[in-house]
Amino acid sequence: MNGDEPFAAALAGGLIASPDAAIVVAEWADPGGGDPPRYIAPLHVHHEDDEAWYVLEGALVVRSDDRDVHLPAGGAAIVPRGVAHTYWNPEPGPTRYLLVMTPRIRALIDALHALDERTADAVAAVFSTHRSEYLGWP
Repeated sequence: MNGDEPFAAALAGGLIASPDAAIVVAEWADPGGGDPPRYIAPLHVHHEDDEAWYVLEGALVVRSDDRDVHLPAGGAAIVPRGVAHTYWNPEPGPTRYLLVMTPRIRALIDALHALDERTADAVAAVFSTHRSEYLGWP
């Protein structure tokens, strides 16, 4: 993966999960964004899973449907299943955050990072396999 690709880097910090857990907590980082946004994830929907973010340092913007929520350090957001969403680092500097997800979302992220060919069709197929829907890049 090179810096021109629109996918976030692999897991940044640690991962808290167990084989039988209903949630996974991962620490992620993003080196910096700015204007226009460099989206960390494409616009997508998880049909059966909720997802949440907690900002440790820096900031994130979480788009939930057509509402953008700015999260400074200490801020949090949850997007319930069935809601289209994406997110990005609005600042030029780095951000660190916790991503709280289900094991299925973690498997989706792992499968996306493992893709050899990142065509829209290949990405959409991975989302579909994980009961989610790829809606493209905003």
